[in-house]
Amino acid sequence: RLPEHIRQQIAGLRARHSIEATFGAAMPIEKRLALKAQFPDAEHPVVRTHPETGEKVLFVNSFTTHFTNFHSAANVRCGQDYTQGGSALLQYLIGQSAIPEYQVRWRWKPNSVAIWDNRSTQHYAVMDYPPCHRKMERAGIMGDTPF
Repeated sequence: RLPEHIRQQIAGLRARHSIEATFGAAMPIEKRLALKAQFPDAEHPVVRTHPETGEKVLFVNSFTTHFTNFHSAANVRCGQDYTQGGSALLQYLIGQSAIPEYQVRWRWKPNSVAIWDNRSTQHYAVMDYPPCHRKMERAGIMGDTPF
C-alpha cells in the first residue's frame, strides 16, 4: 500500500536494529552497555517477503535506528550517517504501523486466545487495562529462518 516511489526507494535497503534505542534509552550508561553486550545490534532488510504468502512486508519498528545503505537523491551512499532524507524516510515507514487501517485491536475477555504471525506483525500493548493486571502466555514456533 506504499506509494510506488517509496517502494522503489526502499527496495534493497537495510537497517540497523538496536535494543538500546528503546529499552536502553533511559538507562545509566553502564546498564546500557551491558544490555547492548547481551543483545547486540543487528542489521536486517527493510522489506521482507513473507515465505507463505509472498507478500512484501516492512521490517522497521521502534528498535530501528537508521539505514545502513541509504543513498541520497544524488545517489551518494550515506552508509551509517543519519541523513535528513534517510531519517525522514525511516520515520515515515515506522509511522505506517500507527495507521488504523493497518491495525487489529483486540478486546480481551475471559478465556480469549489470540494468535498472530509474528513474521509480519508488530505487537503493541495499549495501557488501557488498569486497574486490572495483564497476564499473558506466549508460545513460539521454532524452525523458520528469518526471511
